[in-house]
Amino acid sequence: MTQTLALRPMRALHSRKAVSMDDSTAVAPQSRSDRVLIEQSKQGRDEAFAVLVQRYQNRVFSLVYRIMHIPDETEDMAQDIFVTIYRTLDQFRGDCSFSTWIYRIAVNLCKNRLKYLQRRNFHRAQDIDETTESAIQSPQPVAFADPEQQLLGRELEKIIQRELAALEDDFRIVLILRDLEHLSYEEIADITNLALGTVKSRIHRARSMLKSRMEQFIR
Repeated sequence: MTQTLALRPMRALHSRKAVSMDDSTAVAPQSRSDRVLIEQSKQGRDEAFAVLVQRYQNRVFSLVYRIMHIPDETEDMAQDIFVTIYRTLDQFRGDCSFSTWIYRIAVNLCKNRLKYLQRRNFHRAQDIDETTESAIQSPQPVAFADPEQQLLGRELEKIIQRELAALEDDFRIVLILRDLEHLSYEEIADITNLALGTVKSRIHRARSMLKSRMEQFIR
């Protein structure tokens, strides 16, 4: 399943002047590197930014859902993240990978949104069965040959997602970045603006907290 964002028109969001096309456009947009697409996007080429959106939208959508665990909020948050990326693209200097920079924006916006909702006593907890199939591009399920085992595997995945969603934001986010997004400790430190030792400590504690919550289900 592929989640496609109906991204709001970008032309209304910037005042950059369009530039003439050069020889670099002879290469198909989908084949261009991030660096080339970023530079072209900075020059006002919306088709280049559209390729960046297409390239990263599933990762952003999945990350947002995992952090917020609110299906109704996920698409709007993903939209806001890409609008922010577009508006601040001139600030990207290449001192980290583009994906790390995107993750940093996504994490910060999600945390701010969660704080806003929490101040208004919004209850984030939602039964996983209420989540529609289109809400998230799920990771590949564990392959079981036996139908009963497949059912048990799906139920366990639901429980894990629910208990993960119940962790405090600061612990859930670093655990998601490490164990679900498979980022390095260094990348997570860069994204969260935390010291490397703090990142490792939080991940260790988050794993312990999740393990403790799961004990009642795996006895």
